[in-house]
Amino acid sequence: MRYVAAYLLAALGGKDAPTTSDIEKILSSVGIECDSEKLKLVVNQMKGKSVDELITQGKEKLASMPVGGGAAVAVAAAGGGPAPAAAAAAEKKEEKKPEKEESDQSDDDMGFGLFD
Repeated sequence: MRYVAAYLLAALGGKDAPTTSDIEKILSSVGIECDSEKLKLVVNQMKGKSVDELITQGKEKLASMPVGGGAAVAVAAAGGGPAPAAAAAAEKKEEKKPEKEESDQSDDDMGFGLFD
């Protein structure tokens, strides 16, 4: 990931096709040693590709990827179905919880504190 980040920094710095030496220079400036094999792999994979196009393609892939339960909640909220009812039920549960009255001595420790 560090090699991709350094590649993107070099591209933002004005290099259309950053080289391994450009990326090594960026990484060494912050004290990171380079693995030449991984660095060459990143540079070779990026040859002839536009960073902007790759980022756009990545966003499209992320948008189409399903995620946990967020979609079901969004659909339920948009439909106005069970989501408001569930929220009302949760509020009722919170209201029903009796609050404990705190006293000087609680029943749990029978009047003896840790530092008494």
